Amino acid sequence: MKRKLTVGAVLSATALLAGVIQIAAVPAQAAAPSPAQQQSALLALASGQSAPVAQALALGGQEKLVPKDVVVDKDGTRHLRYDRTYAGLPVLGGDLVVHQKADGSVRSVDRAFTGQLSVPSLTPGLAAPQAAEKATAAVRATVGAADQEEAALSRVDGAGAPELVVWAADGTPRLAHRTTVEGQRADGTPSRQVVVTDAATGQVLSTDEQVKTATGTGKGVNVGSVSLTTTQSGSSYQLKDASRGNQSTTDLKGGTSGSGTLVANTTNSFGNGLASNRESAAVDAQFGAAATWDYYKNTFGRNGIKNNGVGAASRVHYSTNYVNAFWDDSCFCMTYGDGSGNTHPLTAIDVSGHEMSHGVTSATANLNYSGESGGLNEATSDIFGTMVEWSANLAVDPGDYLIGEKLNINGNGTPLRYMDKPSKDGASADYWSSTVGNKDVHYSSGVANHFFYLLAEGSGAKVINGVSYNSPTSNGSTVTGIGRDKAAAIWYRALTVYMTSTTNYKAARTATLKAATDLYGASSTEYNAVAAAWSGVNVS
Repeated sequence: MKRKLTVGAVLSATALLAGVIQIAAVPAQAAAPSPAQQQSALLALASGQSAPVAQALALGGQEKLVPKDVVVDKDGTRHLRYDRTYAGLPVLGGDLVVHQKADGSVRSVDRAFTGQLSVPSLTPGLAAPQAAEKATAAVRATVGAADQEEAALSRVDGAGAPELVVWAADGTPRLAHRTTVEGQRADGTPSRQVVVTDAATGQVLSTDEQVKTATGTGKGVNVGSVSLTTTQSGSSYQLKDASRGNQSTTDLKGGTSGSGTLVANTTNSFGNGLASNRESAAVDAQFGAAATWDYYKNTFGRNGIKNNGVGAASRVHYSTNYVNAFWDDSCFCMTYGDGSGNTHPLTAIDVSGHEMSHGVTSATANLNYSGESGGLNEATSDIFGTMVEWSANLAVDPGDYLIGEKLNINGNGTPLRYMDKPSKDGASADYWSSTVGNKDVHYSSGVANHFFYLLAEGSGAKVINGVSYNSPTSNGSTVTGIGRDKAAAIWYRALTVYMTSTTNYKAARTATLKAATDLYGASSTEYNAVAAAWSGVNVS
C-alpha cells in the first residue's frame, strides 16, 4: 500500500546543499490525493527549490528557473524539469533537468544549453510590428511549397503580438521575438506556426508548427467491436469517460472550430461499423483515446497526457473531404477528418497513439520540432503510437512496426513509414549522417525508428505477428533485440527524465544509455543492446 504524503516544507539553499527534505505523512484517514493534486504538490516542491537550485548551479543573477514537470522514482530519486528565464524573459533552449537523490542532494544535471547565458542587450533593434511583419513574411514564403507529410499552406491569416524571448537553442544566446502566425493548409488543416526571429536583424531562427498532423487517404478505418466506458445523463448515454479524466468525443459536423457536440444517444450502443454512420468514427476516436490513456497508465503509471489526471478531447468529422488528423496542444484535443469523399475517417489506432504522444512530448522534453530534435519528436510519436497499437491487440489491426498501414496513403496498401528499414518509404533515413537534420522531421525520424526496431527485435530477416521484416545495420553488425516492452521503457525514461528541447541523436544515445542503466544496470544486457542498436544506425 502506498503511503499518503504531502509536502511539509520546501528546501532552503542550506537544505538543498545538506540534502535534507522534510515530508510529513497525511493522517491515515485522509483521502488519497488525486493525480492533479499529487502533481501540483510536486511542482510546488520544485518551485520552492528553484532559487536554491539556480544558486547551486551557479546560474547568473538574472536567471530564474520555472518548474515544468517532476518525475519521482520508486527509490525516491527525483527528476526536476525546469524552464529558464533571463531578466524575466523566457529562454528558448534553456531548459534543464536536475536529478536529485532521495536525500535531496544533486546527482547530475542535463541541460539543453550548457554555456554561460548572457545577452549583450535587452533592447530589440526591431519594434514589435516589424517583428510581426518579418514572421508573417517568413510564413507567407511557404505558401504553395510542399511540406512533405503536412500539406502546403493555402492561407496566412496574420500574426499575434510578438513576445520578447532569449534564443539559446543554437548555443549562441541572443534577444529574439517569438510570434505566432495563424493560417490554413491546403488540405484544410489549421496552421499555427511559432516563428522565432532575431530581435536585431529579423533573421528567422526557428519555425515550429504547433498543429502536428499525420496525412493519409484512409479507407474507412475503425476498431471493430469494442467496449466503451460511457456516462449516463438522464436517459442519454454520452461518449464521456469519467474513469479516464473525463476524456470525451464530440462531432464537429463539418466545422473547423469550436468544441463540437458531445456524441450521445439513448441506447448506449454507438455506431454500426460503417463510415456512413456518424457514430462509427466517434467509437474509433473514443477507443483510441482510451487505449492511449491505458497504455501510458498501465505501462508507466502516467495519469493522462500531462500526467495530471485530465483526459484529452477527441473531435471527429472535421471539415469536408479532410484527409488528415492532428493533435493541438492549445485545445488539448485530437481531431480527425473523414477522408476523401467523407467516407474514410482517419481513426486508426496508431494514428491516435502517435498524435496524442505529441502531447506527452510537449509536456516533458518538448523536443524542438526541427532538425535532429524534430526527428526525435516524430520518432517518439511513431514509437509510442506503435506501442499503443500492440497494447490494444485488435483483431482488425494487429500490432506491427508499420506506421499508418491502415490509412493506405499510397493507394497500394503500403504503409506511411517502416521502422525496420525506414528508407523503404523512399525518403526516410536508415542511418545517421551529418546532414540528416536537414531532412523533414518525418524522414529524419527514421534513424530513431530504426534504432527502436533494432533494440526491440534485432537485425536481420524475420516474421513477427505475420509481417515480414528485414532490418540491416550500418556497420554490418548483428543486433539482438531485448523486446519492445523493454525498449519502450528505456525510451520513455530517456524522454521524461534526460532529454531536453535541444537533444540531438548523439545526446539521445547518451540519454537512452542513462535510462538503461537506471532500469537494468550499467553492465546489463539491455545497456549493451542500446549501445549496439545505436551503433547499428551509425550513432556513436
